[in-house]
Amino acid sequence: MNLPRRTLSYFSLALCLAASMSAPAVHAQTYPSKAIRFVNNFPAGGPSDFLARTVAEAITVNFKQPVVTENKAGAGGNIGADLVAKSPADGYTVLFGIDTAFTVNPFIYKSMPFKPSDFKPIMVMVSSGLLVGAYPGSGIKSLKDLIAQGKGKGLNFSSGGSGSPGHLASEIFMDAADIKIQHVPYKGNTPAVLAVLSGEVDAGVLATPGMLPHVKAGKITALAVTSRQRSRSAPEVPTVLEAGLKELELEVLYVAMVPAATPEPVIQLLQKAFTDALKRPDTQAQLASMDLFYEGLIGPEASKRISDLSQRYERIIKSTGMKVE
Repeated sequence: MNLPRRTLSYFSLALCLAASMSAPAVHAQTYPSKAIRFVNNFPAGGPSDFLARTVAEAITVNFKQPVVTENKAGAGGNIGADLVAKSPADGYTVLFGIDTAFTVNPFIYKSMPFKPSDFKPIMVMVSSGLLVGAYPGSGIKSLKDLIAQGKGKGLNFSSGGSGSPGHLASEIFMDAADIKIQHVPYKGNTPAVLAVLSGEVDAGVLATPGMLPHVKAGKITALAVTSRQRSRSAPEVPTVLEAGLKELELEVLYVAMVPAATPEPVIQLLQKAFTDALKRPDTQAQLASMDLFYEGLIGPEASKRISDLSQRYERIIKSTGMKVE
């Protein structure tokens, strides 16, 4: 039977449309068929790196495919994030890091290699407060002491780099308490903690998981935590609200992101895998030991949480004049 040329054209178009609409579903049915790469946009040895490797191990078992973690640090997390933004949107390259690439960097860098809209969240996995800690040899025993020194001769604070949570916290602290702080950026949270430990700097407001072991060993003096609740691992340490500086209350969100064009069925498979990995009893025990609090936010809830934080930090950055050093 010979069909009219116009009918054949419509028929061909319909077949093409059907094929394109079913492609994500077909991809999801075969996903994952090869190794998945987690790109951590901060250096090895920090809390996000530890969490990435813990989750990668669990998802490897779940998917029966290797999940490999790579550290691509630099420019406040922009280098690793840009690598993922420009990767194929197929679910095989996942950004594993913290919120600041999306909530702080757009407001402190003159130009950005990517836009937050280039990504979709798999999940806001966990959150963590920061810990205000001082070098014991400084003689600083409380947040009140720290503020007093800041109003006098001034303070040196370490951070994990320009745009990091420690940098943001330093700027908030300086503005809220009307004190003098010299920000000293390091290449990651671990060397920033070591700077407090050795007395290279007076203090720091740094990721709680990296500070706690040294606090417990008596080598860093814990002054306050920036979370709304006290640390489960160091319940004797007051919150910044209890210590009289509510403005310093902030948290770090640990996020997993993929390029925005990643098919929704693949994102849903990753969401389930991340949920299963984070809810494992052994993972929950590790989260508790690092003072990380499970969030498990996906879809619009995850996007809103990141957006709300971004709006708050934009106001703070404009108010304090925070910039890349």
